[in-house]
Amino acid sequence: MVDRIIGGKDGAARKPPRARKVAPTPAPKRAVKAAAQAAPPAVPRPAAAPAVRHVQVGEDGAGQRLDNYLVKTLKGVPKTHVYRIIRSGEVRVNRARAAADTRLALGDELRLPPVRVADTAADKPAPPREFPVVWEDEHLLAIDKPAGAAVHGGSGVSFGVIEQLRRARPGATFLELVHRLDRETSGLLLIAKKRSALTKLQQQFRDRDTGKTYAALVQGAWPAGRKVIDVALHKYLDAAGERRVRTTGADDADGRRSITLVKVAQHYEGYSLLDVTIKTGRTHQIRVHLAHEGHAIVGDDKYGDFALNRELARGAAFEGLRFDRMFLHARRLAFDHPASGERIELQAPLPAECSALLARLSFPH
Repeated sequence: MVDRIIGGKDGAARKPPRARKVAPTPAPKRAVKAAAQAAPPAVPRPAAAPAVRHVQVGEDGAGQRLDNYLVKTLKGVPKTHVYRIIRSGEVRVNRARAAADTRLALGDELRLPPVRVADTAADKPAPPREFPVVWEDEHLLAIDKPAGAAVHGGSGVSFGVIEQLRRARPGATFLELVHRLDRETSGLLLIAKKRSALTKLQQQFRDRDTGKTYAALVQGAWPAGRKVIDVALHKYLDAAGERRVRTTGADDADGRRSITLVKVAQHYEGYSLLDVTIKTGRTHQIRVHLAHEGHAIVGDDKYGDFALNRELARGAAFEGLRFDRMFLHARRLAFDHPASGERIELQAPLPAECSALLARLSFPH
């Protein structure tokens, strides 16, 4: 920047005088204090604490188990926390404590404790998907569920079969699971398309009027004379909050009687293919019962032989054939049709990967 030249008395050029800096007049202390009181600094308000909720069970919840209903209602709340508030008695059904397996009825009044629910608006919708149909009419739908597909969302799973079916069939006014299969299990799964069908079919499952047969490949030679497993089971959560089941003694108050029927379908060298029928529908019943007998299901990542599972998954066990699932398949399901009363028997063939594994096995000498 170039300074301006101004002429002086002696004719010599000089620079203009610099402007004097004037300090601002300090405001009176009283004025500063008053201003601070009048406009306090902005502090973000905490989010409103969740409150107790009272919910009346509608048609979509009638007949459902309490735990399943809460997992769907309290979307975003971890399943472990759902079970915790049920066990602690914080959840009330008609003002009384209730167990996780309590069946809800139309009009039941639920008291739900304060819990923070995830913002469902930010959740991604389940991608629409159809599954292989084994049977369908206006009352029910039977599909062949693939291994690895959860039947419903929750416990770290954003969506399952039922959410994907609802998205794939936007015109369907009612779609509800009649029963469940483990995520790792493939095979026949029933979905009700009417409330009346749901209640009738679920009653058949509770009364053990259905016939369910599973195909299971286990390690070792299953003894032909071992046909009935009558061992009580106890369900618990491990340190990571995952569901686990263990066997208990007959006099253990925590155990629930569980009965599994086993028939050898085919012996192989080092393995046995079994037909397994359950008389009680406990969590992980087949998996725990077979492992308890010393013959774990091939590919079972919870109760199986982990070293063998790794070899199968990377193709080291059978000349490059990779098998990275559990060999448990719901192959047969029999029930009375909810409208006609006709006895229906459905079959689902073994998945291709299971058949491929059996083809690599050799017969005993």
